[in-house]
Amino acid sequence: MKVLISDNLSPAGIAVLEGHPSIEVVNKPGMSPEELKDAIKDADALVIRSATKVTAELIAAANRLKVVGRAGTGLDNVDIPAASKRGIVVMNTPGGNTITTAEHALSLMMALARNVPQAAQSMREGKWEKKKFQGMELFNKNLGVIGLGRIGSVVAERAVGLRMRVIAYDPFITKEVAVNMGVELVSLDELLARSDFITLHTPKTKETARLLNKEAFRKMKPGVRLINCARGGLIDEEALLEALKEGKVAGAALDVFEQEPPPATFPLRELPTVVCTPHLGASTEEAQANVAVAICEQILEYLLMGTIRNAVNAPSVSQETLSQIRPYLTLAEALGNFQAQVTQGAINGITVAYIGEVSRLDVKPITQTILKGLLFPVVGDEVNYVNAPLMAETRGIHVREEKVASAEDFTTLIRLTVRTATDENTVAGTIFGKYEPRLVRINKFRLEAIPEGHMLFIYNTDVPGVIGAIGTTIGKHKINIARMNVGQEKERGQNIILLTTDTPVTPECLADVRALKHVAECTQLEL
Repeated sequence: MKVLISDNLSPAGIAVLEGHPSIEVVNKPGMSPEELKDAIKDADALVIRSATKVTAELIAAANRLKVVGRAGTGLDNVDIPAASKRGIVVMNTPGGNTITTAEHALSLMMALARNVPQAAQSMREGKWEKKKFQGMELFNKNLGVIGLGRIGSVVAERAVGLRMRVIAYDPFITKEVAVNMGVELVSLDELLARSDFITLHTPKTKETARLLNKEAFRKMKPGVRLINCARGGLIDEEALLEALKEGKVAGAALDVFEQEPPPATFPLRELPTVVCTPHLGASTEEAQANVAVAICEQILEYLLMGTIRNAVNAPSVSQETLSQIRPYLTLAEALGNFQAQVTQGAINGITVAYIGEVSRLDVKPITQTILKGLLFPVVGDEVNYVNAPLMAETRGIHVREEKVASAEDFTTLIRLTVRTATDENTVAGTIFGKYEPRLVRINKFRLEAIPEGHMLFIYNTDVPGVIGAIGTTIGKHKINIARMNVGQEKERGQNIILLTTDTPVTPECLADVRALKHVAECTQLEL
């Protein structure tokens, strides 16, 4: 079988593949899109890093392709839905760059505190500017960590060892988990107001895009210093430039950017208070060897034995089990994803009830899929079918399964109940026909909705004219409604509406819907 490597890969990973006589290795990094399209025609596996763009067009040209392996975590460069439609497994290697990225963030924090890059450049110019580059101690300073996931928790642990006071914002972490790390959990506004240093460790989602914007900078302590080794676009770069020039922000260390590489005229690069590195978070010999060996071993196991590890679009099960549970996986991921987006506060427990026909199956991979859907809006590509249970456990989420053999209204039903410290939400779904997932219950409301696409989830008073007003309001913003499903609770005079649009609802449209007289709540969803 042929394995094509299209990006620069550590020799340690290539050696893993070349050690098997049944594997032909073609190592051709730096190909043009046309050269890649030609080379992939007879490839059984493709190994990439971040440079190769695995588009739907490229996938269509890959007649034999079975698996795409990313040596690293981020999969922004892979069209996962297109791969899934073709039955191509997409794998990554979460965890391989945890330590090295955390260490880089700490290195940048120290560089900011002691003006190391600026002083080094001054020395290269033959100067001796001792007073100019006076720094500050990290001891007893407040470090604000935004995102206590895989990397953020390591940064917090190391900073506690430096005797910094670590505060953190992560709405998906319970206070108990934070306390065990030696970290104080606070609101975002409190973190901004108290921090001497702020480091970002969160994926880029619609909620976190430009999280640090003009409004956020206004709330920060004067003289704060920022570090971003997570994702470009978490910081509004224009607003940061303004805050640096005003002196509100004393310094910034950036390893990631909205555009990579940044344009030739990039004003942040010119400021003496800014330290820039070219996306070096995962660039150590150890990390690159780790992820290269890991992805090549995973690909070998899949090609030679059919074993799936660390896949983002398929659970780790046998082909026989997969054929039995496949119809439920899309539904399960949608149930988890839905709950993640409608639940307010840190989730501390979930209960999954398998009712009717589904109760007779091996439900472990279905539960893993629910957890993947639940965590994906929070951690992005870091979560997959294999590590989802562990990630849930480290976030203080207790998982309980129930099996009920006798069916209720449907021959098969999956019911997911999610609990926080103050609330509980239930959503249930079933399969229509052989493969069509449907949401059939949200709390006490019954309905029938296809769980996919750009959606609005609305609670409203059940009075005449509300649905018409919602449709008219959305129409005014030139957004087309594709589907609308309504659930009614007559006793309390309430409705819920799940509304699917052809394009995402704009912030202005969302605000107008929320402002309607009888609309109590409106949440934007992506399923």
